[in-house]
Amino acid sequence: MAETGDDLRHDSRMTLSSPPPQIPIRVFMTRQHPCGYYPERLARNLVLDPSSPYLASAYASAIDHGFRRSGAQVYRPHCQSCDACMATRIDVAAFVPDRSQRRALARNTDLEMRLAPPVRTPENYELYSKYLASRHGDGPMAESDPDDFLSFLTSDWSRTVFMELRREGKLVAVAVTDLLPQGISAVYTFYDTSEPKRSLGTVCILRQIELAYRRQLPWLYLGYWLEGHPKMDYKRRYSAMQVLRDSQWQPMT
Repeated sequence: MAETGDDLRHDSRMTLSSPPPQIPIRVFMTRQHPCGYYPERLARNLVLDPSSPYLASAYASAIDHGFRRSGAQVYRPHCQSCDACMATRIDVAAFVPDRSQRRALARNTDLEMRLAPPVRTPENYELYSKYLASRHGDGPMAESDPDDFLSFLTSDWSRTVFMELRREGKLVAVAVTDLLPQGISAVYTFYDTSEPKRSLGTVCILRQIELAYRRQLPWLYLGYWLEGHPKMDYKRRYSAMQVLRDSQWQPMT
């Protein structure tokens, strides 16, 4: 997540435009901070001006330039000595699930999907808290409070929905999803970790691909891929995956 306040410095070398119309927006650079993926490394981010009235208009263009949303901030890694983070997207029309992904869908035919407003409820906050305790119990995210829930997952200016998966009415997974003119962006997913055989994380991605396909949107943006990283390398398992390399979207393989 990008840093804020005094840690933001204007980087005058870069502006973004979102046609039409052409909307310039300032880009800031954070100071160096410990990397969230490799603690022994230092990281820094580019951040679109969080006070700009044009932030919502520039968001779709920023996604195609490798940026992501975290709360109300739109950021992209910009580290001095590391370029491991590569933005990814799936070509929805060309995607074909592999055998394990088809099996994951088959194991979860009892789940109902619906799109809900991006609001905190006792039900989704309880699921979120249990997920963080299970997956991030030794990190700062495990100390999240109710206010952090909304400030991390939502913003006032983004078109965000909570894609809910329910079994017999019980909430088992939420995929926080941004709706864009050219696709959808998978912002964050949390789910019941007590049933690992269901592969709920995989199912959420597959359902987001289905959502984009039904809406005739060409891309599902999946955030950053770090080759060989134990928590991020799973993205290579999805077909029709592209990465942003040398400022060009290219097939991952």
